[in-house]
Amino acid sequence: MEHPIGLIGLSVALFASTNIDDMFVLLGFFADASVKVRHIVVGQYLGIVGLYGASVVASMISIVIPSAYIGLLGLVPIVIGVKRAWALRRGGNANEEDFGDPVAASAAHGNTVAVMAVTLANGSDNISIYTPLFATRSAYDIAIIGAAFAVMTFVWLQVAHWLTHHRTIGAPIRRYSHRVVPFVLIALGALILHEAGSFGLLKQ
Repeated sequence: MEHPIGLIGLSVALFASTNIDDMFVLLGFFADASVKVRHIVVGQYLGIVGLYGASVVASMISIVIPSAYIGLLGLVPIVIGVKRAWALRRGGNANEEDFGDPVAASAAHGNTVAVMAVTLANGSDNISIYTPLFATRSAYDIAIIGAAFAVMTFVWLQVAHWLTHHRTIGAPIRRYSHRVVPFVLIALGALILHEAGSFGLLKQ
């Protein structure tokens, strides 16, 4: 069993690398004065819980499959990372997907459901990244990862709220963070393949 500190470190890196774009969504919500903070907080938590829960269920369904084959799903974050890196090379931004305008959504609905819906839509790719990792972990490990995600969600909310009052700090984050995320995703995929023993299958 992995040491709790190492597992927490992995959980923090996993959450941060898969939710960088969610930070920009939160900035949009917090910048909208018509949305109450409690709606953003509850909606964000419900969205993250939904993504986490779906990943846990998906990993349980796959539990009868040898872990080496499940680990092949680690190719997904690698592909996503390569795709984003290629978009950067071509001068684009792979994070600029059409998830809807969070500010417009909040103005239209003004409730928790709007925040939750945008969070789920924006993090839909995360399920394919979390599932293979959860499938190779014990229930204890998954519980620790869930607790770390809850804490990191709180941190994300606090940071986003703070950044909305410091626009000069927000500008460089928007400019450079998308350049780092592709390589973090590639490294995460490689870690999943390694821990599941999937590299042997790829060599066959």
